[in-house]
Amino acid sequence: MSVPIVRTVAELRAVAAGWRRSGTRIAVVPTMGALHEGHLSLVRAALQKAERVVVTLFVNPKQFNSAADLAAYPRTENEDAAKLVPTGAHLLYVPDADEIYPAGFATAVSVSTLSEGLCGAFRPGHFDGVATVVAKLFLQTGADFAFFGEKDFQQLQLVRRLVRDLDLPITVVACPTVRETDGLALSSRNSRLSPAERAIAPKLASVLLDTAERLARGSPVLPMLDEARATILAAGYREVEYLELRGETDLQPLARLDRPARLLVAAWLGDTRLIDNVSTSPVGKRPGARRSLHREAAK
Repeated sequence: MSVPIVRTVAELRAVAAGWRRSGTRIAVVPTMGALHEGHLSLVRAALQKAERVVVTLFVNPKQFNSAADLAAYPRTENEDAAKLVPTGAHLLYVPDADEIYPAGFATAVSVSTLSEGLCGAFRPGHFDGVATVVAKLFLQTGADFAFFGEKDFQQLQLVRRLVRDLDLPITVVACPTVRETDGLALSSRNSRLSPAERAIAPKLASVLLDTAERLARGSPVLPMLDEARATILAAGYREVEYLELRGETDLQPLARLDRPARLLVAAWLGDTRLIDNVSTSPVGKRPGARRSLHREAAK
């Protein structure tokens, strides 16, 4: 048994049209492949909302700033298709680059403000690539729901704004970050870590969690961020690209924690760039980050 695979927009739309004629709701889970439990949890969540689930697998060249990084990105279509079978996914859409960006393609979708800073500051053009391909996948699938993980929180908020601003008829559903038992956020890039680096990697989540709790109790923001950066570097990370406290909805920088927020980080461990985030709020505003992170780790 295998999940049916389609590779063209025409094939995808033909299948979706058949589902729609019977009044079936459709959910889409966009991925770049190299599927892990985080992706599979999105598929399972999607099946709770819709009768049919499409998983897309497209390594989007417009999201990469380096040809070497694009070439090194894992491509595991056969393994991915096998992993989807137990989830109950109904269709795997695997277009090639020419199908998504045909000859003469000259359109880009850009979401300002939310794409600036954080990962946007270090990956110029990345979020234009995300917005463009996501808009195309939403239009190609005609899905009612789209499922994204909170690990890529800036991306999640950008997609939400894209849908709102363009009046796209789709509901974006966010799902909690899925973690290893030691707290490391699941990522396709984790496979690049050496055994020694893998042992160090969970320190990123540990520092985020500790910092988020101290901020929630009223510790000053800037000294806490400076201390957290130093702790991450001391653990063996070679560079902290950013570690920032941002408002949860608008992703604006916060000098003090006075509303629901996200503590977001990107750091290099050897040659691997890892990102993560945890939620935090002033004490009494909502459940603490530690309980949230422990729930994620238990999945």
